[in-house]
Amino acid sequence: MKIQWKNLITCLALPLAVGSLSALLTKNSMDTFELLNKPEPAPPGWLFPVVWTILYILMGIASYLVLTSGKPNDAALTVYGIQLAFNFFWPIIFFNLGMYLFAFIWLVVLWLLILKTALLFYQISKPAGYLMIPYLLWVTFAGYLNLSIYLLN
Repeated sequence: MKIQWKNLITCLALPLAVGSLSALLTKNSMDTFELLNKPEPAPPGWLFPVVWTILYILMGIASYLVLTSGKPNDAALTVYGIQLAFNFFWPIIFFNLGMYLFAFIWLVVLWLLILKTALLFYQISKPAGYLMIPYLLWVTFAGYLNLSIYLLN
């Protein structure tokens, strides 16, 4: 299969742009995170941007595989776009607004959207579905952290 570079770059740029803009809007989030009572294990603040960058790259590759599969993909890419929007707003709700319980509920909906995206992607391209699993696992862990932070603070 020949790589469609324009599509690949676009598919990688979209989640990276969503994450970057969200990070820009929550630029002091790690300062806030350090002040919160956190559960064990809570990763160090520097790990979050590293993990998220990897996850956004995996999402981009997955969406590229779906986009270029030659199979009908409108529903899958629509749900993917919706989950990216939910992903964008979660840090704003959590860090900027400090609405920890609402952020947890938002994260549960995001988790369900990621699961739906992964399942739809898997039906079109098995590797694309598999590439969404680390994201789903990380958001599961984020849910644990979010709920724990709500309960501890």
